[in-house]
Amino acid sequence: MENSQKGFIPVMLTPFLSNGNIDYPALTQLTEIYLQAGSSGLFANCLSSEMFELTDQERIQAIRHVIKVVNGAVPVVATGTFGGAISKQADFVKAVSDEGVEAVIAITSLLADEKESDDVFNDRVFNLLNQTNEIPIGFYECPVPYKRVLKPTQLESFVSTGRVIYHKDTCLDLAQIKQKLKLTENYAFGLYDAYIVHAVESLKAGSSGLSCIQGNYFPELIVWLCDHYNDESLTEEVQLVQQFLIDNMDVMHNVYPIVSKYFLQKRGLNISTFTRREVGAFTPTVVKEVEQLFEDYAALRSDLNIQVFI
Repeated sequence: MENSQKGFIPVMLTPFLSNGNIDYPALTQLTEIYLQAGSSGLFANCLSSEMFELTDQERIQAIRHVIKVVNGAVPVVATGTFGGAISKQADFVKAVSDEGVEAVIAITSLLADEKESDDVFNDRVFNLLNQTNEIPIGFYECPVPYKRVLKPTQLESFVSTGRVIYHKDTCLDLAQIKQKLKLTENYAFGLYDAYIVHAVESLKAGSSGLSCIQGNYFPELIVWLCDHYNDESLTEEVQLVQQFLIDNMDVMHNVYPIVSKYFLQKRGLNISTFTRREVGAFTPTVVKEVEQLFEDYAALRSDLNIQVFI
């Protein structure tokens, strides 16, 4: 996951049965779709996975299942911090690491409260590192329970330990991303941008790749963008894809992840739209918008000659 590898890291969904249990056959198929699309890694047990609505046992079981399906084809990272004392968080980091992940992801907003200072946060990060042996760690600026964005100098201090190898960035600020990349460029470390609006510019600036929810609709399109963002012979096509993603931001974020599960249904995946999170009503208007997105993507995919597997 170093920045020499441009690639897409999906933020994985968790399929559920209609009774609310995890649907492991659907999780198998979904994992295979990510791999067939060309993903360079997977982020299991994240916000898109409805990680806060899973029990610790379900988190571990889902991570274990994904790693088994992947079978070493690509690296897998997964969240391992869910609040409480650092010693408690460290114990779960170890449990997640034992499943065979490439790195265990720490949620920035669960290491310090919103009103606590950067100094408090920094102390807890180093405490967590000290209590987790040599386990590779990553950060995710998750917007829940609140968004705590790392300052470039903070990220540099963590990466310089040699322990932090991954960062899912949600700052939405290209200038800040460029500064983070500059301060960490000499380390075995990858920054993956979540904000699709400046995806092309972020990749050109040196981001290792993308880790965005749009990949839960059409992972092969995000892989295509990572592969061709700097291809001078495809400048118009790259701009077309970037604009398509921008134009459909609202549709893809509204009532998410129900909408992405419905979109995957239309693609042929045997997945329920059941979610444990309360994300709003899946109204006929929303359905119509997603169906239009599906039609528009089919046309775009045809124009770009992108292969899909379902």
